[in-house]
Amino acid sequence: MGLSWMAWTWQTATFFAIIAGLLVLMTVLEIRRPGGNARDGILGLRTTRGDRLFISLLAAAYVHILWLFFFGMPLTWAVVVSLALAAAIWKWV
Repeated sequence: MGLSWMAWTWQTATFFAIIAGLLVLMTVLEIRRPGGNARDGILGLRTTRGDRLFISLLAAAYVHILWLFFFGMPLTWAVVVSLALAAAIWKWV
């Protein structure tokens, strides 16, 4: 059974490679410095590196869905907004 039924494009492969790379990076960071660098952010929640990564990925998904609803394709600016939002989440949350 092959994977010809799946719509594997270079964009899809890049997406999954980035997610896998982030998970490997987070694993290495947790092994080297356990504890996740917990801190209190502007939301009043105590978050670790993993929490901030999860919140960033969720926010990026919502940005892309909303972008498609309001503006359609291409998603170039949605990626820019998502990266800026992720930087803000990592700095202040």
